Amino acid sequence: MKKPDEIGPAEGKLGVLLPGFGAVATTFVAGVEAARRGLAEPIGSLTQMNTIRLGKRTDNNTPLIKDFTPLAGLEDLVFGAWDPIPDDGYESAVNAGVLHKEQHLDPIRDFLSTIEPMPAVFDTDYVKKLEGPNVKNGATKKELAEQLRQDIRDFKAEHGCDRLVMIWCGSTEVYIRPSDVHANVEAFEKGMEENHPDIAPSQLYAYAAIMEGVPYANGAPNLSADNAALEELAKREGVPIAGKDFKTGQTLMKTILAPGFKTRMLGMSGWFSTNILGNRDGEVLDDPESFKSKEVSKLGVLESILQPEMYPTLYGDLYHKVRINYYPPRGDNKEGWDNIDIFGWMGYGMQIKIDFLCRDSILAAPIVLDLALFLDLAGRAGWSGIQEWLSFYFKSPQTAPGLYAEHDIFIQHWKLKNTLRWLMGEEMITHLGVEYYD
Repeated sequence: MKKPDEIGPAEGKLGVLLPGFGAVATTFVAGVEAARRGLAEPIGSLTQMNTIRLGKRTDNNTPLIKDFTPLAGLEDLVFGAWDPIPDDGYESAVNAGVLHKEQHLDPIRDFLSTIEPMPAVFDTDYVKKLEGPNVKNGATKKELAEQLRQDIRDFKAEHGCDRLVMIWCGSTEVYIRPSDVHANVEAFEKGMEENHPDIAPSQLYAYAAIMEGVPYANGAPNLSADNAALEELAKREGVPIAGKDFKTGQTLMKTILAPGFKTRMLGMSGWFSTNILGNRDGEVLDDPESFKSKEVSKLGVLESILQPEMYPTLYGDLYHKVRINYYPPRGDNKEGWDNIDIFGWMGYGMQIKIDFLCRDSILAAPIVLDLALFLDLAGRAGWSGIQEWLSFYFKSPQTAPGLYAEHDIFIQHWKLKNTLRWLMGEEMITHLGVEYYD
C-alpha cells in the first residue's frame, strides 16, 4: 500500500450490502439505527468509541478514531441485503431472538420493516441445513454473478448512494480448498461459465462486488475472496478486500490469553474447547462439511500465536481440540467451555477453566460496522487488494501469499492504529519511551 496524496471525501450516502440477513446482519442494522436515534451506544466499535494516541504520552492528545480519520458517519449508512428467507428486517430480527423485541426492536420497527432482502444466490449443496424460497435462478454461475452485479447497480441508483461496501454475513459454507479454478481470473470466470463445484455462492458475491468496485469482507470461515483469482481481480480493479471469519466468542478469548502465556514463556500441553449454540449458525455448523470450514479457522489460531517450531519445549506437544454442538434452547447465546493445561517452572502443571456465556451476534455486530467504515476509508485512499491491517477483526486474517498471518490481538490492534497514524501523516507509536528518561 502507498500513502495517498489525498483521501477522497466521506460525503454522501454509504450503502452497506449484506449477503445474509439473519442474526448478525439484523443485529448490526438495528444497533446502528438505535444509535442514530439515541436509543443505544455502539459499544464494541473501535471506530465509534476507541481513542488513538498521537505524539508523546505527555501531549495528552487522544482523539476518537472517528474524529481523527475521515470516516463515514452513522447517519450516512444505507442498508441492503440478500437472503434465501424473505423476512424483512423486523421479522428476521424477531426470529433471530438476539435483541429484546419490546425494548429494542419495536421502537425501530418502522425502519427495520423497510429493509426487504433481495433474492439470494443460494445452493443447499454449500449450506445443507438451510433453505428458503427467496433465491435467484440462472443457467450458470456466471449468470448468477451478473444478476448480483445488477442488484448492486440498482441498489446504488435507487438509494442514491455515493459509495458501497459489502460484508458477507451469511452462513458458513462447506469446506473448499483452493483448486485450479481459483488459480487466476481467467480460470475463475471459465469455471463460473461451467458451473464448477469449487465455486460457492460467497465467491460469486465477492466477484460481483469486486467487479462493481465495491470493497468486500468475508465474515465466515469458508473460502470466498481469499484465493489467487479474486485477489488478482481485486488488485486489477482497485478494490480493497479483507477476511475471514469474524473474531468473536471463544477465538477472541484465545487471541487474548495465548499471547499472555507466550509472553511469560509458560508452556502449554493442551487446550480443549467446546461450544453449544442454537441459532441459524449453530444449525448450519451441525453439518460436518460446514463445521470443517469453522474447525480449520479455529485451529490455526493457537499454532500461529505460540509458534511451536520456535518453542518446541513449550508448545511442541500441544493438543488442541475444538468442538461445536448444536443446542437449540441456547439460541444466539453461545456458551464456550475451555480447559487449558499449562506448565511453568520445572515443568509443574497448572489448569485454567473458562466458561464464556457470550452473545455471538452482539460481539459480531460492531465488527461489521467497523469493517464497513474502514473498507470505505481504504477505498477512498486508493488502496486495493488485501487489507492486512484489518486482521484485528478476523479469526483467519488474509495475508499476501507466503506471509504468515498475525493472530496476536494486541499486535493486530497496534498495527491497525499505526496504519491509521501513517495514513493521516502522524508519527507511528513504538512505545519505546526512552525520551522520557533523557
